[in-house]
Amino acid sequence: MEKFFASCPRGLEPLLAEDLAAAGAIDIQTLPGGAHFRGDWASCYAANLNSRIATRILWRVAEAAYAREEDVYKLALEVPWPRLFAVERTIRVDITAVKSPLKSLDFTTLRIKDAVCDRFRRETGARPSVDTRAAEVRISGFLTADRCTLYVDTSGAPLHQRGLRQKTVTAPLKENLAAGILRLSGWQPGAPLLDPMCGGGTFLLEAAQLALGIAPGARREFGFMRLASFDAGVWNKLLADAHARELPVAPANIYGADRDPVALRAALANLDRADLLDAVELIEADILDLDAPAPAGVMVANPPYGERLSELEELATFYPLLGSALKRSFAGWNCHIFTADTRMPKLMRLSPSRKTPLYNGALECRLYEFRMVAGSNRPK
Repeated sequence: MEKFFASCPRGLEPLLAEDLAAAGAIDIQTLPGGAHFRGDWASCYAANLNSRIATRILWRVAEAAYAREEDVYKLALEVPWPRLFAVERTIRVDITAVKSPLKSLDFTTLRIKDAVCDRFRRETGARPSVDTRAAEVRISGFLTADRCTLYVDTSGAPLHQRGLRQKTVTAPLKENLAAGILRLSGWQPGAPLLDPMCGGGTFLLEAAQLALGIAPGARREFGFMRLASFDAGVWNKLLADAHARELPVAPANIYGADRDPVALRAALANLDRADLLDAVELIEADILDLDAPAPAGVMVANPPYGERLSELEELATFYPLLGSALKRSFAGWNCHIFTADTRMPKLMRLSPSRKTPLYNGALECRLYEFRMVAGSNRPK
């Protein structure tokens, strides 16, 4: 059994734990932003392939107490790097620190890189090259106040990069955060789903993959493929099983709308590139004028947050209109709105039935649920 750490958007840790358990992980321990777990390589591969929530799966290769940069260097030098990957692989080293006493994280990063190269030189007479942009093997150091842990990244590119989205719009949601919001909304494939402010279509892409049984990692490569431990037989079996579960592309009761034709073209291009266009119905419309596409269903929306004063004033005018539109046109729907603007429910004159704290990167947000009923939504 190996030891791993999976990272995820903060607030989605319970969903991450579900994904890891489904992949065969054991001893799962969540903490803000991720979870430690144990498992064999098959569970590592399965987590990378199937988790819609994880950002990275990191393989723990060393851990010890430290006080100085040289302690970190010695810890890294003890790792048998030539047994983990070939010297021809390019490398990159990154460090994350919480309350570390070290003065220069850049220098500490350099010392880890030196240790990796020194160990290779000692055993093979050669050293790997560094590539900070597209490294084949990523090595991560995590420093607390007194302990250093070293990891090898098994994911490669972050797992939210499904290899599907090409056209982007302003501030798109990361795919794993969108997948988490969909799961928190309670939406199930087959039920009507609407994103009335779809932008580049991230919610639509995630929902269509769910509806058609497409594993989020089925169309991309992973860092573990470049490690000496890679078992192609185990991986090919997992991938074949994943492809066997996929359904033919067909209308899936998923609807997207946006008033911006540029955003709508981006959503169309992304869905088309992912071969998911036939699963989704797109229309150009303003949410304030939009009719519900079904008598009941789930709405998910990620409206602008408002970063400038003029935008905040526009949103203060928009929210009451949005509340009226939801009451008028979406009775019978569960509406989930993700925002960092805590004024929204009050200005919409709606009482949320639930609010879930989530983070979009470092930005603290809320996922508000509004259960729309005919007439007033206020309790008597």
